[in-house]
Amino acid sequence: MTKAFDTFRIKATLTGELSALEDLAYNLRWSWHPETIDLFRRLDPDLWNETRHNPVKMLGLISQEKLSQAASDDAFVALLNRVYKNLVEYISGSAWFGAKYGVHESPQIAYFSMEYGLTECMPIYSGGLGILAGDHLKSASDLGLPLVGVGLLYQQGYFQQYLNADGWQQERYPYNDFYNLPLWLEIDQDGRPVLAEIQFPGRAVYCRIWGAQVGRVPLYLLDTNTPENNDADRKITYQLYGGDTEDRIKQEIVLGIGGMRALRKMGYHVKVCHMNEGHAGFLSFERIRHRKQKDNLSIKEAMQVVKAGTVFTTHTPVPAGIDEFQPAMIEKYLGYYLDQAGIGLSEFLALGRHNPDDLHEPFNMALYALRTSAGANGVSKLHGEVSRKMWSGIWSRISVDEIPIEHITNGIHISSWISHEMSELYDRYLGPNWATDPSNKNTWKRVEKIPDVELWRIHERRRERLIAFTRRKLMEQLRRRGASAWEVESARETLNPEALTIGFARRFATYKRATLLLRDKDRLRKILAGTERPVQFIFAGKAHPRDNGGKELIKELVHFARSHDIRNHFVFLENYDINVARYLVQGVDVWLNTPRRPHEASGTSGMKVLPNGGLNLSVLDGWWCEGYDSRTGWAIGAGENYDDPNYQDEIESKALFDVLENDVIPLFYDYSSNALPRKWISVVKNSIMQLCPVFCTDRMVKEYTEKFYMNAHNNWNRLSENEFARTRELAGWKRYILKHWHNVEIVSATLQQKEADVGFALKVYAEVNLGGLKPQDVLVQTCSGPLDADYNITGGNSYDMKYTEQSSGNLCRYEGFIPCDESGLYGYSIRILPRHNELIDHFDLELARWIGDKRSAGEKTKTRQFIAESR
Repeated sequence: MTKAFDTFRIKATLTGELSALEDLAYNLRWSWHPETIDLFRRLDPDLWNETRHNPVKMLGLISQEKLSQAASDDAFVALLNRVYKNLVEYISGSAWFGAKYGVHESPQIAYFSMEYGLTECMPIYSGGLGILAGDHLKSASDLGLPLVGVGLLYQQGYFQQYLNADGWQQERYPYNDFYNLPLWLEIDQDGRPVLAEIQFPGRAVYCRIWGAQVGRVPLYLLDTNTPENNDADRKITYQLYGGDTEDRIKQEIVLGIGGMRALRKMGYHVKVCHMNEGHAGFLSFERIRHRKQKDNLSIKEAMQVVKAGTVFTTHTPVPAGIDEFQPAMIEKYLGYYLDQAGIGLSEFLALGRHNPDDLHEPFNMALYALRTSAGANGVSKLHGEVSRKMWSGIWSRISVDEIPIEHITNGIHISSWISHEMSELYDRYLGPNWATDPSNKNTWKRVEKIPDVELWRIHERRRERLIAFTRRKLMEQLRRRGASAWEVESARETLNPEALTIGFARRFATYKRATLLLRDKDRLRKILAGTERPVQFIFAGKAHPRDNGGKELIKELVHFARSHDIRNHFVFLENYDINVARYLVQGVDVWLNTPRRPHEASGTSGMKVLPNGGLNLSVLDGWWCEGYDSRTGWAIGAGENYDDPNYQDEIESKALFDVLENDVIPLFYDYSSNALPRKWISVVKNSIMQLCPVFCTDRMVKEYTEKFYMNAHNNWNRLSENEFARTRELAGWKRYILKHWHNVEIVSATLQQKEADVGFALKVYAEVNLGGLKPQDVLVQTCSGPLDADYNITGGNSYDMKYTEQSSGNLCRYEGFIPCDESGLYGYSIRILPRHNELIDHFDLELARWIGDKRSAGEKTKTRQFIAESR
């Protein structure tokens, strides 16, 4: 091929009132604003579909004749003016954050994610993590948060899926044309691209910065495919989750270190950074290096202030799903920065190791993110519990329940996933607040007033559209595979628009058990063969290119679907993306979810059917543990965990069939005299009323703001004021604590009495050797609760004890109370924790001394000392 000497760009020409189309196209708010979508569709419906709903590309391809017709169409111009005015009012109007916390002129919070699922025409996402990130930005915009997003821009993005004749997944990587996406290249005053520079081994790597506008929220995406880089480095951002471990560390350095540098290049000096998974962990390192150099802080002082302003969300319920890098690779790619920052390699590696003294243990990105964050959370209540257990080794001196990993359950951006028809129905009966304040439970209670017939007719219409869409997609798939003309033509009759339609669509990882139904094919065939109560299934999803186990699941489903008696009732749709997902969640009656508990961190696909009137049938895992109620959907099993996965699959497969045959199918076909399944509609209404205001990103982002963002913002302000005086003082105090901690000991403890009545407050006395520390430096607590068979305290509570006097030398006396709320055999223990007003929490130093612990012989190892002081 001929190599281009230089580049130039051709833009669409829009004049007069039509010039507003460009502003609308380049603000991604159109992706969740139905009137704006209608506006672009009216310009040229066929072109809108051909461009995959991409208004920027559409405006570059549309004929001048069509534009002239639009300009002379008074109705179109009136709609354009109304939509543009609405966007201006949205951008400049007041919002929740400003009303509660005041208006900030520039972003204070940076949200980092490896992928963003904003709209189908920007394929820089692979699945749930990216969709959640996109919905997070959209709700941050709606709520008016001073937030900026940071990510990577992939030249090929995530793969497009197609199946060969045997049903085996194949991958295609089409190039993204950035100049025909709702993006723009950031340039300086001389018209040259703004570049973020990162030092790689023996060379610099440069990143172009592309801007996108998500409502009120700016998003910056980094791209290494620029002439300043060599050919290998230009490919760093080619594919999402492509390549090997070395490619992954390069991408994560670009995201974390390059992302922070890009923000500074764009003039943003944020105080809070939120890492959406551990991929962005290196941002903490870059912030530490920058603060050390800019503010003349020591490494440990810089770590204090950076940690105070950092939030980490983990999405991974199993250790195997977390990125780890060998020490040699960390040294190769971060050695330059470590030397520049004055951090020893072994000290840095210790921050990402379970055992800091194990020189062979790899560097764990999630563990590093945990140790450099002030707030950490899982993405559902169950996932929070799983995460605390998974990381309990770091906080081995405290109970699992006290480990400082909280949970904020995921949600969806309702306006992005709801059908236009349901949106209009809610406007009529709920008023506009369902869209502007979707977490308001009172608004959703009005769903009860919606006439059953209206709700059901709209849902039936959406099911019909899903079936029509599925038939078109199936015919395209069959033609592409070289199927016979008969097979292609028969696809026109696939599925029944009036049948109970069950959807299953998600990433095809083996733990999601897409083939759980196929464990009893005879029972499934009997369900599918029913003529009086017809049932049909639509499957979709991609397996990772290197996940042959996931590909085998797809192949098994496709082979089953080819059976002559099955093909009209059981379909697999290729190339699952946002557009396919939208049709599915807006049209199915039931959303099926069958993960192997407790491997589903949250899951959000089932949430998307809620506002569209679909119901969930799911294993009690992830979000469904919180959402399930016998009045809102169905559970598979009772939330048990099994040691034998094969036995678990067998039990839960039978449970799934039992629920389908005895509950779901009979209820769907229980029609009243006026041809309405009123009992089914009642469950739908309960599901909408109870679950929509809870499982939405409006609630989720508010929770992040109130629980993490504002605390981190205030921590940063407090530690940085007066030239970081509090930071320096805190670092000095930590050194002082660590110097004396090995001398701390609980000498004795006594109870007021050995038996007490319910309602009594039992007095406890303790004598403590503070080993040179002062009473204000420590927190002495009683911990009490019921006992298990091994005399371990279970589900206990801690209560602060009060310092009363110093008896002799370093010995101090404390007293406290244990409430006796319930009868039974209880136990208690006493512990000492470090205490300081500026500590993130009492477990910040990973130090605790319990009664019975002997004073340690000496200081910690150098690496453990570094971790403790850094925290």
